[in-house]
Amino acid sequence: MAQLWGGRFQKKTDEKVYEFNASIRFDKRLLHEDIEGSKAHVKMLARQDIISEEDRDQILCGLDSIEQDVGKGTLKITDEYEDVHSFVEANLTDRIGEPGKRLHTGRSRNDQVALDMRLYVRSRIEDTDALLRHLLETILHIMEENTDTIMPGFTHLQKAQPVTLAHHMGAYFEMFRRDRSRLYDIHERMNYCPLGSGALAGTTYPLDRDYTAELLGFYGPTVNSMDGVSDRDYLIEYISALSIIMMHLSRFSEEIIIWNTNEYRFIEIDDAFSTGSSIMPQKKNPDIAELVRGKTGRVYGALVQILTTMKGLPLAYNKDMQEDKEMAFDAMDTGDSCIDLFDGMLSTLKFNKDRMLDSARHGYTNATDAADYLVRKGIPFRDAHGIIGRVVLYGIENKKPIDEMTIDELRQFSDAFDEDIYDAVSMKTCVDKRLTTGAPGADAMKEEISLSKDYLNNTPALIHEKELK
Repeated sequence: MAQLWGGRFQKKTDEKVYEFNASIRFDKRLLHEDIEGSKAHVKMLARQDIISEEDRDQILCGLDSIEQDVGKGTLKITDEYEDVHSFVEANLTDRIGEPGKRLHTGRSRNDQVALDMRLYVRSRIEDTDALLRHLLETILHIMEENTDTIMPGFTHLQKAQPVTLAHHMGAYFEMFRRDRSRLYDIHERMNYCPLGSGALAGTTYPLDRDYTAELLGFYGPTVNSMDGVSDRDYLIEYISALSIIMMHLSRFSEEIIIWNTNEYRFIEIDDAFSTGSSIMPQKKNPDIAELVRGKTGRVYGALVQILTTMKGLPLAYNKDMQEDKEMAFDAMDTGDSCIDLFDGMLSTLKFNKDRMLDSARHGYTNATDAADYLVRKGIPFRDAHGIIGRVVLYGIENKKPIDEMTIDELRQFSDAFDEDIYDAVSMKTCVDKRLTTGAPGADAMKEEISLSKDYLNNTPALIHEKELK
């Protein structure tokens, strides 16, 4: 057992207690952040004449060698250590001797783990943002290529009015754009450094917290030391943002699944993102979309877990807060992998444009436009609504869309119908005359795509911490 404490204890920790208490199994992924934080801390200690420059240099070299050896696989992080902090400090002291014992001067594991987690979450937020940005580029490309691809728009999963594939995709562009905005807000709020908060009440050493914050790419130090060690709002916000991202991906996945059915046949999923059946040779299953939909609940679970863990904790640090990591790490990995795989699936989809148009026509999505046509002929809207309802019923019974009915057939329902009805209810006319901001008409979509391009050109991915230094 490698522990950072024990002087006041007379008995050895029970083996089961040690295993229950230890976090090395999952917090070992914080190794890089722990070493980066330690390097900043020791540079500050030397700058403040709390330790010597010679000790600083030995510690820095020792920390670098530990990270390098772990990276090469010549040094293993094993469960003989309680956590990643004890692993680093124990190995550092083994390598450089007495100077290694000075690393922890003016620092507690409480502010150390608070820093490590904040650094890690900040980096993961930046990774998620980059993945979302690439997904938005994929969506924008589909929008640009499909401004004339007419399809039915739906309400209640019933065909409602004609739109374009570009317009439909634009709705998801807006969702994921808002997701990026949330990540940016979280990044801005969390980018303050807890190092120097000590266990909860700071320290008597003359630490320069502004300097360590600057070295680590933070805007400055956290204002209150008790809050510094006990704050996990940023993690809760990030998992909440991931949950909303997953909700958007799940909605999109549901549509991919529906569009992929034999009944819809709007799309074909690339073989690389599909699977087959072990018994039914004809099957081509949308497993990636289904798994994204299913894994959404997994991320939601992590959010509920961390909220439940934090809800009853008094100030300041409590061991319960060790539970902020395991499910959160899983949620981060799950969210990022889902964005990445969904992006790959989406970028390789083939759209059956003729089938989409045919579905819009036979789904009577131009019925509202037909009613508006009668209104323009002087018929009150409520009467026009009833007339077109009967026209649609006739079309369903005779398997005819409105634009395939003859004038004689239409005049069974109203003498107001004339030859100009065919232009009025053509799918192209129905879409193009919808020109209000945000509508699917050609001019409106041109403006929407232009705004989307400007957004991507003017909002690069969040800057990674190594680029802030």
